[in-house]
Amino acid sequence: MNYILSDGYHREDLFPFTFTRPVAEIRTGILTISEKWEKWLDASVSFKTEEYLSEKFPMTVAAQNIVINGSYLPNKALVNAVQNLKLGEALMDGDEYIAYATTEPETAFDVPHFTTINFDYEVLTIKSTWDIFSKNAEALQADFDVLTEGKISQPISNTNQVAYPENIFIEEGATVEFCILNASTGPIYIGKNALMMEGCMVRGGLALCENAILKMGAKIYGAVTAGPGCKLGGEVNNAVLFANSNKGHDGFLGNSVLGEWCNIGADTNTSNLKNNYAEVRLWNYRTGGFAKTGLQFCGLMMGDHSKCGINVMFNTGTVVGVSANIFGSGFPRNFIPSYSWGGATAGYTTFKTNKAFEVATAMMKRRNVEFDEKEAKILQHVFEFTQKWRNF
Repeated sequence: MNYILSDGYHREDLFPFTFTRPVAEIRTGILTISEKWEKWLDASVSFKTEEYLSEKFPMTVAAQNIVINGSYLPNKALVNAVQNLKLGEALMDGDEYIAYATTEPETAFDVPHFTTINFDYEVLTIKSTWDIFSKNAEALQADFDVLTEGKISQPISNTNQVAYPENIFIEEGATVEFCILNASTGPIYIGKNALMMEGCMVRGGLALCENAILKMGAKIYGAVTAGPGCKLGGEVNNAVLFANSNKGHDGFLGNSVLGEWCNIGADTNTSNLKNNYAEVRLWNYRTGGFAKTGLQFCGLMMGDHSKCGINVMFNTGTVVGVSANIFGSGFPRNFIPSYSWGGATAGYTTFKTNKAFEVATAMMKRRNVEFDEKEAKILQHVFEFTQKWRNF
């Protein structure tokens, strides 16, 4: 069977992260959603997504296909139900499809053409930006169980202070010395060739993914994910960094999500709680307004390739788009559109694509990744699509 992950109904609710990737390329827990499905299915997957993303994330079509809603995270019951689908059948969660079997995956899903089967079991879903961090603990535990089953961890050095070592897994090539590791509140996963510098204090869960670095003296708690190639330091609580992003210095990052190729300047702080303890509202691109999150704690949502200078203060529930550059004193606005250049004091101008692409090229080169034509086309499309929000 050929498996395809679609964007489903919530792509716009997951902006700015899905400006530059399919829904299933979001990381939560240890793995991206697509990596989770590949692990559970023991098969490769492709993507049904927007045309401008399809060159980088193509779709593979076969005689028989199962299209899976990328907002749904796999578990044993769901995978079993998906694998048992026959052509013309659709697995449903109320009015929303979870998966359907078809010979024509390019065609939009239409309920009357399918025999529907309701899925009555619990399943994790990512349907809003704040789901990424608020469900990270559950996703991390699920990934930890799958990735470590039947495997033996590398030994934990006796230079470390450790609680609940059975909940700690260290992959080959990882280095962890002179740290405090408390896995009583969640698993600690340290990926291949990851580095945890001396003096780090970690209260699980934590996913320090492949080639990621936890800087000296970092304070980590509340289900944190540092994706592949990320650098993380300071105080971090319940945050997810997708990949190759840096928050390497002192400062607080809490209840937040950073995409890829982001950089947070030294001593930058994110507020994750309003002074009046009220529910946090967060910018929603679909509605063009601020949406209720149902959360008391919510910090920063920052899209790919965005940066901020030193000592920036982000207000509670701030959304930053793609390729923005924020600096200066004072609190910036709660919604900063893609390709914004400036801050609270100086105001904003448009960050031109030629300059933005120069920065992206330089940063990616440091990780030995080429800024290629596919990436440039995606970012150019995002620049044009998001023009309507840049009212400078």
